[in-house]
Amino acid sequence: MNFHILTLFPDMVMSGLETSIIGRAKAKGLLSIEAVNIRDYAFNKHHSVDDYPYGGGAGMLMQAEPVYLAYQAVEEKINTRRRENSAVQDDQVAGSIEREQKKLRVVYLSPQGDTFSQKMAEDLAKEEDLVLLCGHYEGIDERVLEEIVTDYVSIGDYVLTGGELPAMVMIDAISRLVPGVLHNDVSAEFESFQDSLLEYPQYSRPEVWHGKQVPPVLLSGHHKNIEAWRREQSILRTKERRPDLLKKAVLTKKEQEFLKKLSEE
Repeated sequence: MNFHILTLFPDMVMSGLETSIIGRAKAKGLLSIEAVNIRDYAFNKHHSVDDYPYGGGAGMLMQAEPVYLAYQAVEEKINTRRRENSAVQDDQVAGSIEREQKKLRVVYLSPQGDTFSQKMAEDLAKEEDLVLLCGHYEGIDERVLEEIVTDYVSIGDYVLTGGELPAMVMIDAISRLVPGVLHNDVSAEFESFQDSLLEYPQYSRPEVWHGKQVPPVLLSGHHKNIEAWRREQSILRTKERRPDLLKKAVLTKKEQEFLKKLSEE
C-alpha cells in the first residue's frame, strides 16, 4: 500500500514512521510512505504558503494553489507508476485506464470530519494509494478542499496544531491491516474493536505477580474453554469501558443472555 502525505513538516512525519512495525514493513516493501512538502510548490521566493483570510479573522490560512500543485504532482506520479506497471494486452490496458480514471482517495485531517474508527481503517486499507492532506494555521482555502478532498476525517473532538499527528495515527492503524505487516496475521483480526468489542485481558509469565494469579483457564490448555472465556471477557470489558460499542456488537443468543445477566448484577 502507498501513502502520500501532503504536509508542511515532512521530517516530523517521516521520523515517526521509520521505526518499529511500520519501519520494518517499509524495508520489506510492504508499505510505501512519502511526505510531500507543500512549500516546494509555493510560487514565491520565500516559499510561504499562507495568507490572511478574506473577511478578516485571527490567524493565517493555507493558500489553495500550493496545495493543489502538490496534489497534482502526487496524482501524476501515481498515474505514471500505474501505466508503467500495466502490461500491453488490451484487457490489462483497459483495466489500467479504469484505475487511472478512478478518483484518488484524499483524506483531509480536520476536527470537522467523521471520527476515525476501525471500520474506516478497514475501508481505507483496501486502497492501493491513499493521500493524506495535513492542514495547519487556521486551515486551508475551502476552494481547493472542494476540488480534491474525498474524505474529511477527525481522530477526536479536540484541536491539534496540524494534521501531521492524525495522519500518523491513521497510517499506523491502516498499515496493520495490510497483509504481511504484522508477524501474526491473525492478531489484527482479533484486537480491540473487532466485532465492536474491546480486546480481552492478556497475561504473560510469571504465573503469579504481586500476588495476582493468571486466570486458571488460560493455563488449562483447553482451547475451546479459553476461547469462550476470552469472548466473555471481551463482552465484560466492553460493557465496563465502552458500553456504547455494544449497540453495534454481533452477539449470539447465549452471549446476549450473559450480557443481560451482567446488567442485572
